[in-house]
Amino acid sequence: MSFEDHTEIVRRRYEYALGIDTKDWGLFRGVFTEEIAVDFTSYDGATAGQMSALSWIESIKPLFHGLEATQHTMSNPIVELDGDRATLTMYMQAAHFLNNDKGDREYTIGGYYFDKLERVDGRWLINSVTLNLLWSRGNAGIMSLALENSRQKAP
Repeated sequence: MSFEDHTEIVRRRYEYALGIDTKDWGLFRGVFTEEIAVDFTSYDGATAGQMSALSWIESIKPLFHGLEATQHTMSNPIVELDGDRATLTMYMQAAHFLNNDKGDREYTIGGYYFDKLERVDGRWLINSVTLNLLWSRGNAGIMSLALENSRQKAP
């Protein structure tokens, strides 16, 4: 595996995190192939399937627009390369913040992502994202409050 391949593959995961945290949906969209597989069942028990990247982004925007801030941190990347396909396993922590009158303002989850990537027109893109949740702490209720906030802000 070349240093360049390794660097670009890991960079996609960092761009994923930065795109969400800054709500830069163009940057976030740029990390994916047109169609992606997602599996967040370890987090919510429900979210899994194949969909367009645009559909995935539209489905998560309300949550992140309803939160005051988030910070996704990534570490310990393990890359496996097989021609124009790769996998990336990377530890993560995601802190979510929302001032509220129903408890703590923070909810943080920790675990790891397992991504599958493919080289498309010379660029590594994520075509599959699996979140494997290992722990959580804080007020999980802020996630539903964030969705309520987002609905109230919508025109």
